[in-house]
Amino acid sequence: MGEAFTPQNRLAVSRRSVLGGTAALGATALVSSLGIGPAVAQPKKGGTIRFGIASGNTNDTYDPAVWDNTYSQVFAFARNGYLVEIASDGSLVGEVAESWTSSPDAKVWTFKIRSGVEFHSGGTVTPDDVVASINYHRGADSSSAAKPFLAPVTDIASDGNTVIFTLDAGNADFPYVVSDYHMPILKSSDGKIDPTSGDGCGPYKVTNFKPGYIAELTRNPNYWKSDRAHFDAVVLMAIVDPAARQAALMTGNVDVVDQVDLKTVHLFQRAPGVQIVSATGGQHYTFAMDTRAAPFNDNNVRMALKYAIDRQELVDKILFGYGSVGNDHPISPANRFYAADLEQTSYDPDKAKYYLKQAGLSSLDLQLSASDAAFGGAVDAAVLYSSKAEAAGINIQPVREPNDGYWSDVWMKKPFCAVYWTGRPTEDATFTLAYAAGAPWNDTYWDNERFNRLLSEARSELDEAKRADMYREMQNIVRTDGGTIIPMFASYVMALSDKVSHPEKVAANWPLDGLRATERWWFS
Repeated sequence: MGEAFTPQNRLAVSRRSVLGGTAALGATALVSSLGIGPAVAQPKKGGTIRFGIASGNTNDTYDPAVWDNTYSQVFAFARNGYLVEIASDGSLVGEVAESWTSSPDAKVWTFKIRSGVEFHSGGTVTPDDVVASINYHRGADSSSAAKPFLAPVTDIASDGNTVIFTLDAGNADFPYVVSDYHMPILKSSDGKIDPTSGDGCGPYKVTNFKPGYIAELTRNPNYWKSDRAHFDAVVLMAIVDPAARQAALMTGNVDVVDQVDLKTVHLFQRAPGVQIVSATGGQHYTFAMDTRAAPFNDNNVRMALKYAIDRQELVDKILFGYGSVGNDHPISPANRFYAADLEQTSYDPDKAKYYLKQAGLSSLDLQLSASDAAFGGAVDAAVLYSSKAEAAGINIQPVREPNDGYWSDVWMKKPFCAVYWTGRPTEDATFTLAYAAGAPWNDTYWDNERFNRLLSEARSELDEAKRADMYREMQNIVRTDGGTIIPMFASYVMALSDKVSHPEKVAANWPLDGLRATERWWFS
């Protein structure tokens, strides 16, 4: 039994390496194929790996526009290919795209499409498939969560074996945009894709899918990556209850579980045949306030609630040290433009009372919805928050919501609720997804004019120092005006059978090795 802890992943590459996709690809591929670095056992083919995943809904679907939980995301990467891949060290490597280049102002991006990548149903990926797959998330009729990422794209066209993206302004991070899990490359017909199809060009083929319960896949024999997809078959099971996940691993009914219940992680650490893997990145847990609804439409109330929470207590008692204190913005120390010098908001009942008074209130009564589907320990976190907020005259009633349907019936429906967010590789991706005005996943419905203007300007600013200043200001605006309380950043903590092997470095940009454990791991 062993504990594998990975150092904090910077999840960033230089502008030069993003703009010069070919060079970055060559160097990374060399490291991967030659095994440079600490010695790791060579992967072996075979076996059926079973995952117990702490999310999944009966509403889950093949439609990439609406994927919103770890289960659907792992399922997506198991069967799909993407233009580019975020490697374990945070760099970009080519996938369906063999290489990429940009114009000097980063407004025109050209991706060379790899030849010979085959769909499960037959036929090879073409530039037209790429165009149709990305266009699915664009346009007035699109309701895709990826639509805001692609709003700056004014045109996509195929030319020979390339796909050319034209943007309305420069974006030095654009290759990261098309790595998003919502944007798999799917087979097209007459310029359209079928979002209800389980077909793909990734490592595994779907044989059975019952949303909210189980997905079964077998290895794609024609997968172009000969050094990946080591398992004969993959089984993904939605096991939302943490005790059930723990029991499933301990009894040998699954081989891997994510979101280990940190209250009982010591049981895994002592159990024979079990290993703990922890990776620190941008994952964070939040309490989201609907800024359209009273009393959260008053920033004084929002600030009072930010000073009424004991962040260190939550890190100690909910994360058991597997994480760090947050400061009410979503950019982590793992990000390139993290603003380390911002004043830390800390527990201060007197300041909370002050802000309540500024809102014309002497006390405040609220309900806070939470569930373990939001994050492990979310209900306990709400109880701790409630006990500390009392000193400020804030009476929070924790409401335990059902695990099933939490993301469809509670999140973005109830005005105050617990949420988890996995980290994004760039500041622009994080802010565009959940903080830009009108973004489908802006779960606080927040709209700040200065923030929105800076978001647009920073995206096209090629001077790194100026970008850093812009992102610092944006982090501060979210911290002091936003509708999200972010008390803590949480490590990804997973438990594995000791028969499961993985690369020395496990990615921290997403859980389960960047959501690619089905492709990257193997049985020893």
